[in-house]
Amino acid sequence: MDQNLLRSYFSTVYELPAEQGTLRVSMDGEIVHDPGALPPLLRQTFAILTAYNPRSMLLPRRVNDGRHQVMRDLLILGCYRVEHCVGYDDEPEGVWREPAWIAHGVDRDEAIHFGRTFRQNTIIYCRDARPELIVTDPTCDEVGRSFQGNWRVRQ
Repeated sequence: MDQNLLRSYFSTVYELPAEQGTLRVSMDGEIVHDPGALPPLLRQTFAILTAYNPRSMLLPRRVNDGRHQVMRDLLILGCYRVEHCVGYDDEPEGVWREPAWIAHGVDRDEAIHFGRTFRQNTIIYCRDARPELIVTDPTCDEVGRSFQGNWRVRQ
């Protein structure tokens, strides 16, 4: 995987729904020695999935919205609790924002399958307070290859 793309994925800021309000996080943090210090959501098992812009190809908003709704419906049919979240570039000149779903309790292999089905380059999977970026597009790298990250809570 291209190192610039990998850095971009790790520095993406995600706004996640949490009991105390919106939780802003990225995967470019320092090693967490005490997972208990992280917000409760980040200690749970979940995936961050999107159906927008398959293989980084910009699609019209109407098409993206339709694909994204289908993904949500399939996740709900799979009996997962699904909540809206968003990922964005936090750079001052950054204009990229992409809606996503946080799927609670989804199995890792099933999350990878959703990424492949919706032609995403990668997905994020969190288990035991450890996020990993997982390749789901064989044109980027070997499917299933993962890159470990560490949560960074942003203000």
